[in-house]
Amino acid sequence: MTVIGITGPTGAGKTTVLAVLEEMGFCVLDCDKIYHELLKSDLALQGELKDRFGAALWGPDGLDRKALGAVVWRDPSALADLNAITHRHILAALRRSLDRAAAEGRPGAAVDAAALIESGASSLCGATVAVLAPEEARVQRIMARDGIGEDYARDRVRAQRPDGWYASHCDEILVNDASQEELARRARRLFERLAGQK
Repeated sequence: MTVIGITGPTGAGKTTVLAVLEEMGFCVLDCDKIYHELLKSDLALQGELKDRFGAALWGPDGLDRKALGAVVWRDPSALADLNAITHRHILAALRRSLDRAAAEGRPGAAVDAAALIESGASSLCGATVAVLAPEEARVQRIMARDGIGEDYARDRVRAQRPDGWYASHCDEILVNDASQEELARRARRLFERLAGQK
């Protein structure tokens, strides 16, 4: 089964690219969704987070993610601990999901992860693809998508890794510098090649 990792900065067009993979019959595994599901269901993960960050961050509705964020964004060692704990559990869940996709006879799976490389999830992939787009286009997209102002959108875009980092860490690059339809065409050509279909 072909496993393709998809990453890239916010507003670059990953949603369009992932839709192409779904059309091709791939199982799309969203690491952010997996993490949120694990926060609700994985008692081992919950226990490790409580041990490291304190039970006070947990309420009747689960983890107070804003309170956790206030802790980890000020303290690099706390952020490193959070990533070490969560990435391990996410990778285990990804392996289970990939096994299920293979058992279902899927032609492939896509692992959608902002931290694909940093988390080690790229080790589960046969190929990694970064979706990149010009900064100005990304700013406009996330303003429209998230309903935020231009200054905040620019801050978010500039806080992310530069394109060169993705180019040096990923096997393939998809550049979203034309229409959505053109991006989808480029993506399909690339994925057919990676899946050995052409």
